[in-house]
Formats: sequence, structure tokens, C-alpha cells
Amino acid sequence: MSTKTGPQRYPGASRANWYQDDFGGDAMEVNVVVLHTTEGRSLPGYGGGGSAPNLTAVPDLSAKKLRWYQHFDVETSSRALQNLRGGVETNTLNVCQVELVGTCDPKAHKKWQDAGQSHIYWPDAPDWALLGVARFLAWMHEEHGLPLTGPKAWPAYPTSYANGGGQRMSGAKWSGFKGVCGHMHVPENDHGDPGAIDFARLLKHAKADLDLDDDNPSETEPSKPSKPKVPAYPGRKYFREGASNKYVLQLGKQLVKRGFGDHYRVGPSQAWGEADRLNVRDFQKSRKELRGDADGYPGPLTWRLLFS
Repeated sequence: MSTKTGPQRYPGASRANWYQDDFGGDAMEVNVVVLHTTEGRSLPGYGGGGSAPNLTAVPDLSAKKLRWYQHFDVETSSRALQNLRGGVETNTLNVCQVELVGTCDPKAHKKWQDAGQSHIYWPDAPDWALLGVARFLAWMHEEHGLPLTGPKAWPAYPTSYANGGGQRMSGAKWSGFKGVCGHMHVPENDHGDPGAIDFARLLKHAKADLDLDDDNPSETEPSKPSKPKVPAYPGRKYFREGASNKYVLQLGKQLVKRGFGDHYRVGPSQAWGEADRLNVRDFQKSRKELRGDADGYPGPLTWRLLFS
């Protein structure tokens, strides 16, 4: 059974339209974000929550910012994807879903534009709106280890509808996917949103927010030489009782390198243990930024300071 790890509420998001108490959902360890567009100009009612995502981003055009509404915990399955009986899992397959208020349909865009109705056409979204989405992706990367990568093809609507651009994943590819994709990439779904959103720019903004190099670029961006920087924080779930993975070993080696390996009897390993926790706690106590939360479990700030 999946266990939630890390913070479940996006900072600043309103819970005025909270649906989890009515619709429950399954606990997941999220490693995928699916982006939708609402094809409307205001916060949807989602049928009282029966078709709601985890979060909705509503553009405040006058303030040039996104206002976030959270409907389910980040790691509770929401309800915005089609999920056919007997096929692959969609809503419950480690997916956090985000609806962006606005349209990806050029016909709707022209109709609203001609009528003088303010809105965002996401394929040509202003930079402040893309930055708002990118900051959420950066937060998901730091707090939940979301890979900042995604599919190469983001065809424009209506070509994207019903897999007209050949972008939709097979069941097998979807089941193994980790990163950021659109509604139009998810199997068993025919919707074409969010169309030709500038995905490369989204990733660029998210990585800039985190001060990351493109050492693990998306398919949309070619590899390029870069100077070494702080490695990406993998997520809290990798540092807990029973965990065994390469990130624990990477952490342990850096603790020893920085002079905080006193609790190791032999040396660091891939298995998380009490020696790792005590060494992390010693490091946290050595930094004024971390003393108030020196519990021995590395969060994104501990990781960044340790590897800086």
C-alpha cells in the first residue's frame, strides 16, 4: 500500500473548494504531474468534485499571478482522467493532476478575444503565467522528487485531440512514465489539452527556480555541457525507515566528505539507518538555517546546503 510522504498542501493554495472529504481517493507516491486546461474562463464546479483534479490554477489577469485552489492532497488520487475498466490505471497511477483555467483551442480563443472576454490562451501564455506553473513544478520536484522531464511531442489543438498528433502514450509507456505530461498524453483519454503549451519554457523556468543545470534534460531540450551544481533533491520518500537506494549512499558519502560521518561504524551504504539520521542531525545542528528543524531527515533545504 502506498504511503504519503512530504507536504500534501501546496503553499498558498485555497481550500475553499475542497472535495477530498466527499470523494476520498487512494494514497499514492506521486512521480507524475498531468497538466489540463479547463476550456473555461473561471474556476469550474467539477460537478461538485466528481471530476476534480488535485489543484486548479486560476489566472488573476489584473494582478498577473495564478491563484491556486486545492481539491485533494497532492498524493491522493483525484478524478479528472478517463479510466476504462480492464485497462491501465490513470487517476490512481501516482498522478497529481493540475487544471489550468483557460483554453488551448484557437477557436475558443478567437471567440473570447473578439467578444472582449479576458482569458489565457495557454499555447501563447504570458510569461508570468508560465512562471506560476513552473514554480509549482519546482515545488513538486523538491518536495516529492518529481522528475523535470516529459514527452517530446506537444501538438497543437485540435490536432492533439484523439491522438491526432500521435502523442498519446501506450499503456506500457504510461505505466513506466515519470515526469510531467498533458491530458493529451494519457492513454484511455481522447482530450487534446493542454495543446501546444510551451513545455520547454516551463521546464526552463522550473529549473531556474531551483538553480539546477540541465544534467537530466527533457526530450524537448538537447543535452549541453554544464558546470557541476547541486544534485537534484530526490524527495523525502527516499530517506525513511526501510529505504534502500542510491540516494542514501550519495547522502552518506557527502556527509563523510563534509565531516559529519561520526556515527558510521564502517561507512555509508544504500540502506537508510539510525547512523544516517544522526549524522544528518549533526549537520543540521551545525547550520543556523536548520537548527529549528534538526530531526535528522533531509528535506530540500538540508540537501541543498549539504551539497553546496
